Amino acid sequence: MTAQQELALEQRLMGLALAEADAAVVHLDVPVGAVVADRDGVVIAKGHNRREQRADPTAHAEIEALRAAAQTLGRWRLDDLTLYVTLEPCAMCAGALLNARIERVVYGCRDAKAGALDSLFVVGRDPRLNHRFAVTGGVLAEACAERLQRFFAERR
Repeated sequence: MTAQQELALEQRLMGLALAEADAAVVHLDVPVGAVVADRDGVVIAKGHNRREQRADPTAHAEIEALRAAAQTLGRWRLDDLTLYVTLEPCAMCAGALLNARIERVVYGCRDAKAGALDSLFVVGRDPRLNHRFAVTGGVLAEACAERLQRFFAERR
């Protein structure tokens, strides 16, 4: 796959993650969405924040998408898959990504207050851990950040 084809694939799948983020707003959750896809871009699972809806502090978009992917495939090892998520994962989600043995994470905008892949920590690339995964940030970052900014502005 050429670099241009890879970028087009990343943008297409991040667009699907953005649609998931929009679905979170319907039940007043922070607009974060995630998609799990294989190397060819076939979507295996989707998820969005459901903390408010489920009264569950672990119901982040990444966790929802990982659970759905594992259930769909009938296995917990997701070592041949990529997670596309609109916001840089937090420490909890980064830990789940490690435990799922995800191959790669592509995220939209950084999270300066809680991001665990680039902003505060480098969980996916820490050589002390038993698994590492590739990280690409900044895909459709402006669109991802805009949804979050609008959500919080409307609540102030």
